[in-house]
Order: sequence, then C-alpha cells, then structure tokens
Amino acid sequence: MENKTSNRIIVIDALRGFALAGVCLVHMNEQYIASAPSESLMEVTNSVFDQVLGGIIGFFIVGKFFALFSILFGLSFFIQMNSASKRNENFGLRFLWRAFLLLIIGYIHQLFYKGDILTIYALLAPFLIPFYRVSNKWILLVSGLFLISIPRFIAFAILGNESAFGFPSIMDGNSPTNLAYIATLKEGGITEVFITNGTQGMLQKMDFQISLFARFYMTFGYFLIGLWLGKIALFQTMTEKRPLLRKWLKRASIFFFIALALTAGIFAISPQPVDFKSWLHVIGINIFDWSNIALTAIILCSFLLLYPNKKWNRFFSFFESYGRMALTNYVLQSIIGTFLLFGWGLGLIGKLQTVYLVIIAVALIIIQSVISKFWLQKFYFGPLEWAWRSATKGKIQRFRK
Repeated sequence: MENKTSNRIIVIDALRGFALAGVCLVHMNEQYIASAPSESLMEVTNSVFDQVLGGIIGFFIVGKFFALFSILFGLSFFIQMNSASKRNENFGLRFLWRAFLLLIIGYIHQLFYKGDILTIYALLAPFLIPFYRVSNKWILLVSGLFLISIPRFIAFAILGNESAFGFPSIMDGNSPTNLAYIATLKEGGITEVFITNGTQGMLQKMDFQISLFARFYMTFGYFLIGLWLGKIALFQTMTEKRPLLRKWLKRASIFFFIALALTAGIFAISPQPVDFKSWLHVIGINIFDWSNIALTAIILCSFLLLYPNKKWNRFFSFFESYGRMALTNYVLQSIIGTFLLFGWGLGLIGKLQTVYLVIIAVALIIIQSVISKFWLQKFYFGPLEWAWRSATKGKIQRFRK
C-alpha cells in the first residue's frame, strides 16, 4: 500500500483519483453550469435511457465523490502537519500560506467554472489548524454537529429560505438571474464569462455556502473526518482495520436505508409542492443529506475493502497517477469541459444528450489518467502541484526526474 521510495501511501492517491473521476462525471453531466438548468437550456430531448443515466449519477455520485475529495483534503492536512511535527517544525504558518496560494489557484479556476471548490477549501483550511492537537472524540463530536447540519437550522431560523446576498435560489433554474447567466455561457465571449464568474458567480457561490442549502459546514465536517482518519492511521493499517471497516460498512448501510425511508415518509406527508419556507421540508432535505453522508461512508469503506483484491486493484490502481496530479487534472478538466460546452469554445451546451456527456467525461478521465502516468515517469509532480509546492516552500523544487 505504501511506496517505499517516496513514503507515499498509494491507496490515498488511488482514492483521490477515484473521487476526482466522480467529480468530473458530475460536472460534465451538469454541463458546468453549477446551478439548476433552465427549462430552455436543452436544445435536444433526453431519451428514457438518458434520464435513467442522469438519475444514477445524481443518486450515486452527486455530492458523494465531492465528500470523498473533502475527506482527503483533511487527511492531507494531517499528513503535512504530522510530517512537520516529526521534524520538530511548526507547519501552521506555512499551511496558512499554502491555503492562500490555493485561494489564488482556485480563483483563477473560478473564472472558468463558478462551481470551483478550491476557493472554499482555502477559506476553510485555516480553521483546521486548531483541531490538529484536539483529541479524537472532540474532533468526531464537532464533525458530527456539522454533518447533522445544526448550522443549517440556525441559518433557517435567522434567514428563512432567503438569500444572504439577495440572490434567487440556486435551485431555481428559471429565475431571471439564472437565465441571464446561462445566456452568458451560451453567447458570451471568454472575457464576459470570466467577469461574470469572477464577480457575480463568486458571490452566488458564497451565498450558496451559507444559505439554506449551505455546504460550508458539511465540507468542514468532512475535513474533520479526514483529519480523524489520519490520526487513527487508517490508511497505514488497512489490513488490521478490515474488521472495523466491515463494521462501519454495515452500520452505514443500515443508516442509509433508514434515512432514505424517513426522507420518503416526510415528503409523502408534506404539503405539495415542496416549499422550503416549511420546517417540515427543511427537515426532509436535511435527512436526505444524512443518506448522502451514509452513502459516502459506504463508498469509502467498500473502496478500502476491495482495493487489496487483485481484480479490483487492477481497476482502482488506474486512478493512482490521476490522483497524484489531482490539482492539475481538476483545473484542466474544467478548462476542457467549459471549452467544449460554453459559447467562447465549441458551444455545445444544451446540445448533447446525457449519454454523450458521460462518454466525453469518461474519455477525459481515461486520457488524463494515461497522460498522468506517462508524465509522472518523467517528472516528480504535476505542473500545478510543482508550482504550488515551490511557492509554499519559497524555493524551486526539483521537477524533472
């Protein structure tokens, strides 16, 4: 599981690449809009097969692979802090500088795609530092409070379902704001898209993070889970912890079905149509989020249990190089995806059925994975990883092997 020459834990690279593949599928399927589509977006009609395929992606992938990505960010924080601690170094200040650099990278990425997550990671990252020396039980307690969405209920009590910055709901695809944004994506040049994503798009994203459908606290909760997994050395001791992983898998599966049943029950007895001014509907969407958390745990435990199996390892190991260059691949896939879809590029937005969007995403994942493997045979890091590492350490890092 561990590369003896570099002390890298290869399973983490594979899991990161696997998570990134899911993120790519979701973003391409959503056509890089980062909000609900308008009724007028699609110029072609999706078949029943397309609708089923979109439903599978929505149910099994949307939110779950982003959660895995977030867990791995918290794990990476622990690995960096722990490595520095073993060298009797204080990595706190350097981690803050590293987060600031990530904010810059993320904002550049934001210009292409307003759903960028790197800026949110960078803004939340400093709050991880105090938790490094906190005991495991307190980390789990705080993480639990975030993941059961206590902040959502506080926000709902204060704001209702209103926007913090005056924007219509991101879930309302036919709002004037969203229609104007989609028109910009379809018809605007790259400068116009950059300006919109860098200003209004950034504000809308921040609004989404703190309003009713908020995600910032869940993201931080996942960070803390990653930190905790690092502290219990899960990835270094996977063989010994297989019974524990099976126990987690069983409990997560039970919780998943209970949460789904509760969600269905709540929405079945709720007034229709769904109105998020209602506490009942807010509780329903919150319990549905719990089912997503449980499914994330199911995917994580299943991955770790299957990874040592020879047949499954052939599949999962394909993502190792892809995961080692996750930052470069994440940004690059957005640039390629927006070029294919937006008006400043090929302008295919709304013109492709779901099946073709999925084929493009899978092809992009395979091509990036193959290129990453060949790249890492000649270089120590991906281009953005090398630049980020060099700027973090304040000196040019060795690049070519």
